[in-house]
This record gives sequence, C-alpha cells and structure tokens, in this order.
Amino acid sequence: MIRLILEREGYVVMEAPDGTEGIRQFREKPTDLIITDIIMPNKDGIGMIIELKKEFPGVKIIAMSGGGLNRPDAIYAGPSNSAPPAPCPNRSTARICYASLKTP
Repeated sequence: MIRLILEREGYVVMEAPDGTEGIRQFREKPTDLIITDIIMPNKDGIGMIIELKKEFPGVKIIAMSGGGLNRPDAIYAGPSNSAPPAPCPNRSTARICYASLKTP
C-alpha cells in the first residue's frame, strides 16, 4: 500500500526481500529515504539500520512493523524524530514519508 501511495505521488520505489539485500541496494544506489520492516529474514530491520547508520550517518530511515520484536540492542539503532501512532493508518504513514522526504 505504501508503495502505491508513493508511486502515485511520483516517487520511484525499490524493494528488497531482507536487510542484507536492502543494504546492498543502498550501497549501489543510495536513496532519499529507506522505509523498512523490523522483522525480516537474514538481517532484520534493526541490524540493517545499525549497519547503514554507521556507514551513512545521514541516511533517513522509517522503520515499522506489524509483528513483535525483542532485541536488547534495538535502542542503539539511533534516535527517531517522528513516530507514527499505533495503529498507523496508511494516510498517516504517507504523511510521515512525505515529511521525511522534504526535510534536509
């Protein structure tokens, strides 16, 4: 759903099946914003965020998930300046994405 909303607004959207592939794609072709799930195979979203933030400190990331997570290192993923309400309707998610894309 988020993909459709962003594409309708003219954004190019790329997808990766897991954090390892997401990192590879970002290194190959950096994007303005990363939207990631927390729970993924191979390298989860928290691991991906930690790795990307070390290598690319200015990368903008929105992390979300519909599932549970119990990772003690999750707090070290870095601060977030916006957090969607839970549950987050698609329109709210889209507004957060737009705002993230428009801030320097």
